[in-house]
Amino acid sequence: MKPISYKRHRFPADVIRQAVWLYYRFTLSFRDVEELLAQRGVEVSYETIRCWTLKFGPQIAANLRRRRCAPTGRWHLDEMYVRVGGQKMWLWRAVDDEGEVLDVLVQKRRNKHAALKLLRKLLKSQGIHPDMIVTDKLASYGAAVRELGLTGVHRPGGMRENNRAENSHLAIRRRERKQQKFKSQGSAQRFLSTHAPIYNTFNLQPHLIRRPTLRLFRAEAYRTWDAATAAA
Repeated sequence: MKPISYKRHRFPADVIRQAVWLYYRFTLSFRDVEELLAQRGVEVSYETIRCWTLKFGPQIAANLRRRRCAPTGRWHLDEMYVRVGGQKMWLWRAVDDEGEVLDVLVQKRRNKHAALKLLRKLLKSQGIHPDMIVTDKLASYGAAVRELGLTGVHRPGGMRENNRAENSHLAIRRRERKQQKFKSQGSAQRFLSTHAPIYNTFNLQPHLIRRPTLRLFRAEAYRTWDAATAAA
């Protein structure tokens, strides 16, 4: 894990870390984060907060990815329509059977080439061979897995069988509405790639666990965050 340098910034590292955490952890705009910090006596402009998220967000996300345990071997793949800069695009996402976001890819097409790009990126980044790949009945998935020799683990099903991936879109839809749509393909990809590991760290699913267990998981999530944002 690489320590992060906060040098040559007027505000201390704790303020920067808090601002980045608030923006990615909750469905907030830059102006919302500015107001929350102001209530705590920290006067910083929303434009400065935007610069902090662009500079430090990807570094923190990379550190969080290094600390995560290996995902399960059951992958759920799905794509959803998004409006980016007034243009129709497709957000391809992969999650495991525990809701861990594995990867996110914003693409212009919904075809075999796009499905191949996601699968190749997954195989390279995860470093494991999947036990099962669950998708909807889009033919592009079938063509992609055949080319990669993964037909033995591919399970095309209906929406109900792929509910894990379908439900994982909800957090992205909330952010999309709050940001009044994504402005460009590049900015959407940068935001979603940074958002995913932070979302994974704090996605504790409290409705499934008892309160004492939740406290333990939450404390561990905060320790992980502190380690990933530690100053050099």
